[in-house]
Amino acid sequence: MKHVFHALALIPLLSLAASAADAGTGTSFKGPIGLQLYSLRGIATQNPPKALAQTKAFGLTLVETAGTYNLPPDKFKALLAEHGLKPISGHFPYDRWKSEPEKVLAEAQAIGLQYAGCAWITHKAPFNEATAREAAAVFNKAGELAAKLGIKVFYHAHGFEFQPHGDGTLLDLLMKETNPKHVSFQMDVLWVVFPGQDPVQLLKKYPGRWDLMHLKDLKKGVKTGELTGKTDVANDVTLGTGQMNWPAILKAAQESGVKYYFIEDESPSVVEQVPQTLKFLSQVKF
Repeated sequence: MKHVFHALALIPLLSLAASAADAGTGTSFKGPIGLQLYSLRGIATQNPPKALAQTKAFGLTLVETAGTYNLPPDKFKALLAEHGLKPISGHFPYDRWKSEPEKVLAEAQAIGLQYAGCAWITHKAPFNEATAREAAAVFNKAGELAAKLGIKVFYHAHGFEFQPHGDGTLLDLLMKETNPKHVSFQMDVLWVVFPGQDPVQLLKKYPGRWDLMHLKDLKKGVKTGELTGKTDVANDVTLGTGQMNWPAILKAAQESGVKYYFIEDESPSVVEQVPQTLKFLSQVKF
């Protein structure tokens, strides 16, 4: 009878553990997953607390930042904490990385970031070898400074880096010229597929370099092969309804060593689509 009592007593605890499972995770996809706050920029620019409350309402607790909405970094960190959100990574402008990396890293440290990165290398199209080499030097310098603070620098590829170079592309050159100890990369799946590249092959080609990933699906029927780094935000669709082979991508990401995943949904329907994306991720099998 004593054993029966103990078994019955465990039932509420097991139920609690199940209900406490992270949103978007399931039997295959384990995360950890968060939201790139740029997804809610329409709300955040007017009312930052409302955007953070919406993020928490999605069931997410991890975030990637894209600015602090005119708040000092320490105040923004406090606001995130007030809403039960933990900042993991953040994007900062390339020109600031180039001219004042120390100040950028001081802000990243004040926000409490583990990763501080860049989502766009300032350039005149088409992106070229000289600009790529300059960017690699900028990231290497920033990466060395960041390492002293316990922060890792990363670059978010945006599609234009797939210009041909030698036997590969300028993204290959960025990989080769940046120090793996100090510089990692963020794969935005849409910005790999839209230029006509294969995310699975890139994950396999550079294991351990892709620390972060943006989960973003491309609308079916949209032509790929463009190297512009720009597309219509209406092309962002709920994960699982677009062109991407998510079971293969997520399996390769797990094997490659991706540490954090962030939903970035730039569509006008973001508030409706994020819950559907989280449901897909919790049910995807690989």
